[in-house]
Amino acid sequence: MKFPGLVLLLGVLWLALASPATAEPVATRYGLGLSGAIAYDPGGARDFLQLTGFALFDYETVWRHPAPEPLRFKVEGNAGVTTGPHRTMVSVNVLAHYRLVGWANQTLLPYAEAGIGVVYSDYRVKGQGLRFNFNPQAGIGLQGRSGVWRDWFVALRLHHVSNGDLHDANRGINSALLQVGRLFDW
Repeated sequence: MKFPGLVLLLGVLWLALASPATAEPVATRYGLGLSGAIAYDPGGARDFLQLTGFALFDYETVWRHPAPEPLRFKVEGNAGVTTGPHRTMVSVNVLAHYRLVGWANQTLLPYAEAGIGVVYSDYRVKGQGLRFNFNPQAGIGLQGRSGVWRDWFVALRLHHVSNGDLHDANRGINSALLQVGRLFDW
């Protein structure tokens, strides 16, 4: 069984066996951000800029099983362009977002997040094979809690693009991504 089929099977089994959540749900938050990324592998890969919109859900509400209170489920969409010769790219990602409340103070709330998505770009690096790829990523960030920085955030992520061996040519692209944005209540 190929990797995507195994992931789908495990996801369906997990959802079918999950028990309903019992805690009071946390309000959904929404956000907008601007990201800039520097591709560091392979050499000559294109850097990019993206506009990001996302929703940050209570984890227990989405996955219907008990979870630590600081855990959230993030769904984000991105649209952007590469630097140099401008080429477009769009992606959709899901991430586990964990607020590091033990390290928080009155001004800043640190968090970590990791997840995967799919990305389409109208360019490829040599040996990449496909324009449609998977997009695993992980990062850390800080969210403002008070004053002028309330609900603003900054994050740093490691960002990978590859086709997961769906094609014989599977040269990945690795980037470091800086994201700045704001959370909103709706």
